[in-house]
Amino acid sequence: MPSTAQKLSPTRVKLTVEIPFADLKPYLDQAYKGIAEQVNIPGFRKGKVPSTVIDQRFGRGVVLQEAINEAIPPAYNAAVEEHKVVPMAQPEVEVTKLEDKELVEFTAEVDVRPEVTLPDFTTVEATVDNAASIDDLVDERIGLLRERFATTSEVDRAAAEGDVLTIDLVASQGGEPLPEATAEGLTYKVGQESNMLDGLDEAVTGLKAGESKTFTSTLVGGQFRGQDAEIEVTVVKVSEQQLPEVDDEFAQLISEFDTVEEMKEDLRKGAEQQVKADQLADARDKVLEAVLAATDFELPEAILARELEARRGEVQRQLAGGGMTVEDYLANAEDEEAKDADEFWAMIDKRSEQALKAQVVLDVYADTNTIDVSQQDLTELIFRKAQQNGSSPQDEINHMMEHNHMPEWMQEIRRGKALAAICAAAKVTDAEGNVVDTSLAVDAIEAAEEVIAEEEAEEAEVDAK
Repeated sequence: MPSTAQKLSPTRVKLTVEIPFADLKPYLDQAYKGIAEQVNIPGFRKGKVPSTVIDQRFGRGVVLQEAINEAIPPAYNAAVEEHKVVPMAQPEVEVTKLEDKELVEFTAEVDVRPEVTLPDFTTVEATVDNAASIDDLVDERIGLLRERFATTSEVDRAAAEGDVLTIDLVASQGGEPLPEATAEGLTYKVGQESNMLDGLDEAVTGLKAGESKTFTSTLVGGQFRGQDAEIEVTVVKVSEQQLPEVDDEFAQLISEFDTVEEMKEDLRKGAEQQVKADQLADARDKVLEAVLAATDFELPEAILARELEARRGEVQRQLAGGGMTVEDYLANAEDEEAKDADEFWAMIDKRSEQALKAQVVLDVYADTNTIDVSQQDLTELIFRKAQQNGSSPQDEINHMMEHNHMPEWMQEIRRGKALAAICAAAKVTDAEGNVVDTSLAVDAIEAAEEVIAEEEAEEAEVDAK
């Protein structure tokens, strides 16, 4: 089928395609057959109605329209392939010429992937943080397990750091109690970082059961979130915490191992994989950031606008789900760089644009280097998703088929492979100048994700015990 391509902009193309009637005839025959099987006309058996009778009863235009609608998608796809354009959205199609028994012509305007000149990835450099201490991670993990299996006993003394308290809280403004900011029977550990009120540690330290103290703090939830209030805290009970000894008995209680040495070795293996994965994930982000800085291209305006709108909507739903406004979030997020709502949304837009550009770069790399996705790749992704979601592989397969996620998941794998190859080519060093091996970035990250998922499952089992 003859076709031409006209570049309307760097990111938009107009395809003009002719469909000769010889190519349209199979679709016409199918249209006549479909109508004949649906109608009842006296004197003719169902499905055996001649085309001339159908034209008389329903009009040839109806049949032509149905045939053209069926013929356009394959003709459009053939033109896309012929002119080597990569659509990023559905086309706007218009039939511009219809000469019965001669030809049909249509145009299709579509946003396409921009032409991208990839940099020499061997010249890309990135610096990541030094790897975390494996010993510290193992100690932290053991500390959390000891906390989980700690016992407490009530004591008749003033509260001190490490004690577990039962407390009542009453907040007021101008002498008027705030019902929404009142709580009874809360469990609170002195000296443990939490999302509780600033100044609570200082207030309860030194109090005995039955004693109270009033202090001023900023409320962190409810209708009065972000507002200052006078907080009266009453200590109901003071309990001392006893942590279990790290011995073989403890190892048998919280793990599948008989000795504490075996337990620590297993924790160390997991910590090593997590440390490596964290550093590689950081490298992946930094390398991609450097690649985008070295690659200049524009995105289709309509595609970018839809992406920004979708991302803003997602963030707004997340905030609403937590009962927060943007202002509430900014008031309580210590690591958020934005100073106000306008700056916050500007940063969200910038991140969304960078994410879309990253997809384009990875897709171009994957196409240029003919990166394929195997059935084994898809199977491994399904098993990882099942492990992360606490479901079965069959559940994930059913979900994929029901929601037609296979193309999306295949693209996810393909982009991951592209990013791994780019990272392997780039030069990555840590803060001390040591070279970071990124040759197996994706494999290592996926392995660590599996370890983390296993640890979470083990924690759930321990909690159940």
